Amino acid sequence: MNLHVKLCRWHWLWLQRGAGLVKRTLDIIASSAALIMLSPLLLLIALLIKAEDGGPVIFAQTRVGKFGREFKMYKFRSMCINAEGKLKELLAKNSHKEGVTFKIKNDPRLTHAGKWLRKFSLDELPQFFNVLQGSMSLVGPRPPVPREVALYSLGDRRRLAAKPGITCFWQIAGRSEIDFSGQVKLDVNYIEAQNFAVDVRILAKTVPAVLSGKGAC
Repeated sequence: MNLHVKLCRWHWLWLQRGAGLVKRTLDIIASSAALIMLSPLLLLIALLIKAEDGGPVIFAQTRVGKFGREFKMYKFRSMCINAEGKLKELLAKNSHKEGVTFKIKNDPRLTHAGKWLRKFSLDELPQFFNVLQGSMSLVGPRPPVPREVALYSLGDRRRLAAKPGITCFWQIAGRSEIDFSGQVKLDVNYIEAQNFAVDVRILAKTVPAVLSGKGAC
């Protein structure tokens, strides 16, 4: 191996590992700051959920991450206690015609507090803990549930090539209004184009997108 090839290889490795280190550093700093600053809001939400029906505050759901690895993703519970058991009877009302992902308008399983949590994505706030522990990133494809991944084509599995995130392109471009094929296309676009500047741009656009409530389900 000549010197030029070695230099090119070292440069490529530095770009790959350096970019990953920068992204992880941003994740740790931003998620820590968010959890500290939002702690009063997190406590208030927890009290409201507990007061409504006495059930658990946090809902830990198995999701599929990078390269198909499963992990527990945390959310504030926005549905009734037996929501998972009622899913089968609602699948026929899926608003996503392709049938891989499940979304339904005015889901009857939502609690009163849950409707507001979902509208402004406040139920997603505990995922900052996922980011801090390293199972998720601030920016990346949203992690699917195993039931959805079982229906993926080989092309769909391309969206599993990156660490999942709290937000990405389709969260700032319509959220649940985008069908599954559109989500895959946007996620693959992110994976191919991801860098620090892209992540910062997505994060900057996420806040107004969430506050607008558009595309919430």
